[in-house]
Amino acid sequence: MAATVNHDAKAGSVVVMEKTDKRDYLIALESSAQDSWKETKSFETNPPPLPEGIKSYQDFFESGQSIEELQKKYPKWFGTFPYAYMNGSLHLGHAFTISKIEFAAGFERMRGKNVLFPVGYHATGMPIKAASDKLIREMEMFGEDFSGYSEEAADEDEKPVIPVPTTTALPAKSLESTDPSKGKKGKLNAKSTGLTYQFQILELIGVPREELKKFADPYYWLNYFPPIAKEDLSGIGARVDWRRQFLTTDANPYYDSFVRWQMNKLYQQGKVKFGKRYTIYSPKDGQPCMDHDRQSGEAVNPQEYTAVKMEVTEWGPEVSSEVKQAVGGKKVWMVAATLRPETMYGQTNCFVGPNLKYGLFESAHNELFLITERAARNMAYQGTFEGESGRVVKVADVTGSELLGTKVAPPFGLVKEVYVLPMEGVLATKGTGVVTSVPSDSPDDYRTLMDLRKKAEMYKIKPEWAAVDPIPVLKTPKYGDMAAEFLCQELKINSQRDKEKLAEAKDLTYKEGFYNGVMVVGDFKGEPVAEAKPKVRQQMIEAGLATPYAEPESEVISRSADVCVVALVDQWYLDYGEDSWKASAFKLLEQMNTYQTETRNGFEAVLNWLNKWACARSYGLGSKLPWDPVWLVESLSDSTIYMSYYTIANLLHEDMFGKNPGPLGIKPEQMTDEVWEYVLGSGSLPENSPVEAEKAAQLKYHFSYFYPLDIRSSGKDLIPNHLTFWIYIHAALFPEKHWPRAVRTNGHLMLNGKKMSKSTGNFLTMKEATKKYGADAARLTLADAGDDITDANFEETVANAAILRLHTACLWAEEMKSIESTLRTGELNDFDRGFQTEMDALIQEAYNAFDAMEFKSALKAGLYDFENARNWYRLISDPSNGGQGMHKDLVFEWIRNNTLLITPFTPHYSEHIWKNVLGETTNIQQAKYPEISSEKIDQGRLKQNEYMKQVVDKLRSLESQLGKKKGKGKSTTTYDSTKSKQTRIYVSSKFPEWQEKSIDLVKQSYNGKNVDDSILKSKLQESGLLKDKRVMPFAQQIKKQVLAEGESAFNRTLPFNELETLKILIPYIKSSAKFTNVDVISTEEALDLLSKNPDGNYDKIKIENSQPGYPEVQFWNDEE
Repeated sequence: MAATVNHDAKAGSVVVMEKTDKRDYLIALESSAQDSWKETKSFETNPPPLPEGIKSYQDFFESGQSIEELQKKYPKWFGTFPYAYMNGSLHLGHAFTISKIEFAAGFERMRGKNVLFPVGYHATGMPIKAASDKLIREMEMFGEDFSGYSEEAADEDEKPVIPVPTTTALPAKSLESTDPSKGKKGKLNAKSTGLTYQFQILELIGVPREELKKFADPYYWLNYFPPIAKEDLSGIGARVDWRRQFLTTDANPYYDSFVRWQMNKLYQQGKVKFGKRYTIYSPKDGQPCMDHDRQSGEAVNPQEYTAVKMEVTEWGPEVSSEVKQAVGGKKVWMVAATLRPETMYGQTNCFVGPNLKYGLFESAHNELFLITERAARNMAYQGTFEGESGRVVKVADVTGSELLGTKVAPPFGLVKEVYVLPMEGVLATKGTGVVTSVPSDSPDDYRTLMDLRKKAEMYKIKPEWAAVDPIPVLKTPKYGDMAAEFLCQELKINSQRDKEKLAEAKDLTYKEGFYNGVMVVGDFKGEPVAEAKPKVRQQMIEAGLATPYAEPESEVISRSADVCVVALVDQWYLDYGEDSWKASAFKLLEQMNTYQTETRNGFEAVLNWLNKWACARSYGLGSKLPWDPVWLVESLSDSTIYMSYYTIANLLHEDMFGKNPGPLGIKPEQMTDEVWEYVLGSGSLPENSPVEAEKAAQLKYHFSYFYPLDIRSSGKDLIPNHLTFWIYIHAALFPEKHWPRAVRTNGHLMLNGKKMSKSTGNFLTMKEATKKYGADAARLTLADAGDDITDANFEETVANAAILRLHTACLWAEEMKSIESTLRTGELNDFDRGFQTEMDALIQEAYNAFDAMEFKSALKAGLYDFENARNWYRLISDPSNGGQGMHKDLVFEWIRNNTLLITPFTPHYSEHIWKNVLGETTNIQQAKYPEISSEKIDQGRLKQNEYMKQVVDKLRSLESQLGKKKGKGKSTTTYDSTKSKQTRIYVSSKFPEWQEKSIDLVKQSYNGKNVDDSILKSKLQESGLLKDKRVMPFAQQIKKQVLAEGESAFNRTLPFNELETLKILIPYIKSSAKFTNVDVISTEEALDLLSKNPDGNYDKIKIENSQPGYPEVQFWNDEE
């Protein structure tokens, strides 16, 4: 296949196809293979039949039959990946995560397990509804056919966005927002594509313009994208049981009933609660904004502060009369957000950002808060201000520079009045923009105060404004009572602009203060800081000198392009973090295989911080909360245990929407909580069950056989939410025997070494990759991309090379079939046996890699190394190299084994070879993993093989060194490798005596763990060996080997006959290295011949230097 490579090109055009014949040849194999699998229902998986003597499913359970025994007799494997969200086509990143389950499914089938790999579709949540609402607005702007759109018209459109209609349980005013960015929501929402409007995004992913208006109905998305996902997965050869596909939300009444049961059970267990709590919230949508509802800011949580109120007692000289007039007689508080209320005794001043814009906002009790607009917007949803939620009333604007010199009364401060001063590092995006200064315990405050004192004029302040010295508040063993000063000196921090060192100092100060600090002032003097902190906070709040405050840890943008706030709202929430539930979650994690320590560490970290989680919202698509139907179950709460639904979905409904009942004829309304509890839980089937007892028992039988889930593959970004919720809910609803067994996480998939992005063009969908490279080449490249938790890489040059490799393999296999009758038969020779042993070793190596889900390693062993083994065998068997030709049995054994080893990766190619070359009548999906030819792999023969492969290369290397200069002089050799030449190889069967003695002394100095250098040196001195300069370096080399390999390093005996090995290679050496004669001789025989004929052509030095494994070589030209 001819292709050109442009590494600077956009993704998808890095490899430019010029001739596609080889790719097209491979693609032509796909349809027949897929048709065969479909016809034979290869991927439709069912539980085994009832045991002998058991007449019914009811009888199975009533007679106390063991599911565990059934699973033992008929091993099963059940794997899933997180169902994809149905607002677009599956891209290569989806394909990468899916491939882990797909490859594992292929392998598990080959080792005889009953494999279940189902796929569903996620539609719950905001994204689809938000996109359809956006499309409605765009049709109002540009017409139903979008003919009114033009770049100029779009640029002129700066109208405020109409709020999204919603049946919210919150006050209508909660939709109001003072954020000015709302008029540009399209640009925010589409930042990943570089496009502004929703209709453009849909066109980008292939939706015809005439069909766009249909997407204004959110349920149309549910009809449009799932069939595309199925088509794309089938096209790449996924081993999916499509009978089990389903769609979430109330669009599928069966799944809807399943979610109702799940939520009701959690509610009855007391794990779903109601109350006011801080949550990330979209004012525009009028509801909490959960992780899957976010365009950016996933895993960002509320950060809670103490908002400290400092009363303004005297305005600074630059505050305008307009500001004073707007204030009137109202009390003004400068409000600072702090994480350390216990240090407020030591306030020496207050900081503002001189270039920041502040506002005076109406709060409560005829008072004003002086804060940033961002902070006011957050407080408006936390009950801090009077009036309706979301109400923000600003009476005046003021800049930070105008506030300098203003006097404030610090709450609980030992100094009763302090001044407002400038600080360069104050951010409008963090806290309130007002910072209370405690320079004894804040390195930033201390360093800024010192800078202001040194350069008061430059900072436009009066020296007396910065006159208050740091005040001790707490004391630690490590830093005393002036931690900030101590660390600024220790770390040599000389400016408030030294951000990195200040961040380090802050971390050290805060940790030491919290864990080891003791209060030295205030009502809680003498108490540990950790105990005093909440007490001081409560005192300040009760005194009216502070209020609780929260904001997002960092910016969160909703799917509707709203900048989110933290709101204190009444909501239903899952009580994650509750002690006993948390303990069960940790127990589940402990029992689960995570494959990588990074994954386990990630889960442990999340379990340690995860707290209450809002499980309901009022806008979007989903299932209604059973006991409070004004709410919908949010997208991360209806997707925790749906793997159990897969086990019976095919029995409940025929189609993904659940419009047509399945083979049991059960209607969705018959699936009551009691029935679900009997099928999936531990409840008894009620006498008046709407589902017949035998049908219910059949459902239970299917679930019980396939559960628990054996493996879940997912991107690592789901650990902070979905995957941890998955653990929690399984721990709550299922007994330990049904807890998931394993989870495997992967990093993001890069494309050609760069992040995938639609806006840059570095992007491929699953369908595009399959179309461009063919299914098997794309799959092979996904396997080659990587297996650990770091980001992997789909390299298009690898995909292109895969096409050539598979096509070449096809032609070679077909050629071998055509010349089968001419291939050698009969007894196996040494090369045959070596080849067979190497095949066995690689089969075992690939098996171990598959078992560990290390697919790149499995690919290396089963394809690349397996081909290398074949290439060496073909080379050494070539009659032109003195070989006897390849053995027919081994040629076809290699083709069979290679075909099977890569079947998990390349099923279409393998199907072709399996049937059309090997003549099998069953399809490849029924084939078993190849067996090795002997019970134990001969390691000695493997080492002999590796030795033989290196011989010619080593000879060539030695030849090339002969002509090189030695030291400063010129080479004195007369040998010319380009002329007629001969070689003699001296093979020694034992090591030099000084080496054997040295090794023995190292062994005497080894205690099983370490080599004692002092003992070794002493023994070498006593033996007299130390006089030989070769000994000490050699002894140290042996020591390193012993420390790395253990006791086995002392055994240097080769596991094969080196002399005989080289002798059988003589024809190959002569042919490959172009020698007229090759003489392989033992050192003993060479010395004997040299003693009989001292003038003979034998090099004594080379004879004596030869060692086992390292023969010496003599070269000469024929005329010498």
